Amino acid sequence: MAHQGKVLLVDLNAFSSFPTLAIGLVTAALRRDGYAVQVICPLDHGRPTAVRERRERLTDHFMRRLHLSAYQPILPLRDLARRARAFVRDKPDRVTIDRIRSAIESRPSVILLSAYLMHFEVVRKIAAIAQQQDIPVVVGGPMFNIAATAEHWRKLPGVTALVGAESDLSIPHIVRTVVEKGDLLQFPGVTLPDGRISVAAEPLRPLDSTPFADFTDFPWERYPVRIVPIMTGRGCQWAKCAFCSDVVSANGLSYRSRSIGHVLAEMEEQARRHATRNFLFLDLKLNSWPDMLRAIAEQLPQRVPGAEWIGTVHVDTRADNGLSFRDLKAAVSGGMRRVSFGLESGSQRLLDSMNKGSTVEGNSEFIRNAHRAGLSLRCTMFAGYPGETEEDMAATADFLEAHEQQLDRVRFNAFSVLDETPIFKRVAEQSEALILTDLRPDPQRAKMEYRNRTIETKGYRKHKHRALASVYRINKRSVRSSARQFDGLM
Repeated sequence: MAHQGKVLLVDLNAFSSFPTLAIGLVTAALRRDGYAVQVICPLDHGRPTAVRERRERLTDHFMRRLHLSAYQPILPLRDLARRARAFVRDKPDRVTIDRIRSAIESRPSVILLSAYLMHFEVVRKIAAIAQQQDIPVVVGGPMFNIAATAEHWRKLPGVTALVGAESDLSIPHIVRTVVEKGDLLQFPGVTLPDGRISVAAEPLRPLDSTPFADFTDFPWERYPVRIVPIMTGRGCQWAKCAFCSDVVSANGLSYRSRSIGHVLAEMEEQARRHATRNFLFLDLKLNSWPDMLRAIAEQLPQRVPGAEWIGTVHVDTRADNGLSFRDLKAAVSGGMRRVSFGLESGSQRLLDSMNKGSTVEGNSEFIRNAHRAGLSLRCTMFAGYPGETEEDMAATADFLEAHEQQLDRVRFNAFSVLDETPIFKRVAEQSEALILTDLRPDPQRAKMEYRNRTIETKGYRKHKHRALASVYRINKRSVRSSARQFDGLM
């Protein structure tokens, strides 16, 4: 195939444990179309990288308590600590910027940036450098289909276009159009610097038409364990949780699945390419289609002998959600070592308010069954959901204390009101006005800042301290030995 031009593809995600799936998919599509691709990723040029979670120390417990504090005299210190943490996390990294300056000297036809919303300042810096060299910059990310966020980001000087669409197949055509100075509005999900937008992108179908991700540019020798990220499907079968932004993002709209054969063929190929048997499923909900979960457990050992893998599930109330004890035991036999799920709260009233589609009883049964089957368990939770009461937090603390010995990791965050979610719309319409105050839209990060005075009571703080003490007792332990290679993930 004729050489189409050179693309500089910049990965801004400082993951220390595995390559970025979106980068691998775009790289594969571009190379299949004849483009020369240079990939820059943080680990390759020595930038300090992030471990998402680790065995905790007392300082971690203290910082979590500060981050989640609702004690009024502490709030100014808490907010200052939050801002300082965000500043350090989000500021442009000198090593990365210098590496990009050097790469630009080779005059790529276009620069592609894969960005999350935390990358605003580094994108600003890179776009300014590229503008000086008259090199177009296209920025893609899952939340650029959110109108307010795209409107904010499009104003960055030097950005040629924002793409809020699944571009697995269209990216070669987008690049060609940029180079030829053609009309980018022919592509769905595009926002231009002048504010013009194309039609919204439809969910990509069929997923089997996408190429296998190309991770050959990542520094595999620097990863502690070689772990391949993969997705069996996009979106979520439930897609009703009031707080979830994943299902309103460009790649989360509606549930779609690859075929079982396509998934297993890629796992076989990636294992061969990268000499590994470890896989990380990035699906929002690996059990959206229970037969996929069962097929991986049953067929993967023959396709990739010795394969081990982890994933995230939703403990919903379907008669068959793929998470019975029998299913979980079969998954362990088929190589599953760790499972993550959204617990969110130990209060049924609050779960119902979230439209979570799960029950406290069902979550408890799942935890018991998964632990008994031999899985390492990780869950996510948050404090401060609109309408949460002292009684709700007491139920959460009770639940954690009852299951401490069965959980390996708990990620406990302050609740975020994220753009386009049902709870965001209710808050914006002030139907929650008696609950949340000091509302401040933050389109740069697709969220709304707020103050929740109902969680600033003495009783709420007492039960929250119990819950956080449980979290620390869980997180300071080593994870289950069979899942050690996946510690810090999911």
